[in-house]
Amino acid sequence: QVQLVESGGGLVQPGGSLRLSCAASGRTFSGYAMGWFRQAPGKEREFVAAITWSTGDTYSLDSAKGRFTISRDNAKNTVYLQMNSLKPEDTAVYYCAARWGGPSSTSAAYAYWGQGTQVTVSS
Repeated sequence: QVQLVESGGGLVQPGGSLRLSCAASGRTFSGYAMGWFRQAPGKEREFVAAITWSTGDTYSLDSAKGRFTISRDNAKNTVYLQMNSLKPEDTAVYYCAARWGGPSSTSAAYAYWGQGTQVTVSS
């Protein structure tokens, strides 16, 4: 049974940084892609970034490029989202997701989801 557990969210001031973690368990993820999505109140879930577990190839939302970096640690079965220069509009619940095959920016393509972690950017 696949389990994804996010952590690292919290309250941060504009311009600050956070690193989200997603600990994955339940199977070997070498053939999987991992994604980060976010959902703000009253808005649809939005793709942020994805990474291919085996190759480390990354894909990001245009607005996240240069500020957000996705990475993974194979030994720890953990995917990270480093978020810098945070803005109030980055406030959302951030979700980690996994899918077999290549990365996708479509949430419906992901079969497994974590419970989410709240990120609030406010002064």
